[in-house]
Amino acid sequence: MLARVTARGGIVAHLDVAIVSEAPRIGPHRDSIRARIADIAGIDVTRVAVKATTSEKLGFIGRSEGMAAFATATVRLPWKD
Repeated sequence: MLARVTARGGIVAHLDVAIVSEAPRIGPHRDSIRARIADIAGIDVTRVAVKATTSEKLGFIGRSEGMAAFATATVRLPWKD
């Protein structure tokens, strides 16, 4: 995704990541996850938000068989009329 944005002259302005997991707990690793994502995206760590939740014991995530992650990026592209 980052290559496609920069190829069009754009920047990633903000990343918002949600991690769904019963275990392990994400809280103790949150800052290192934010730092790594910021490093990969080439943006300041203050522009990356990471939050975590559980699936309330539902489905494969609730059975601790896996994890899920959702990410939203705010992208700024040059304006052309």
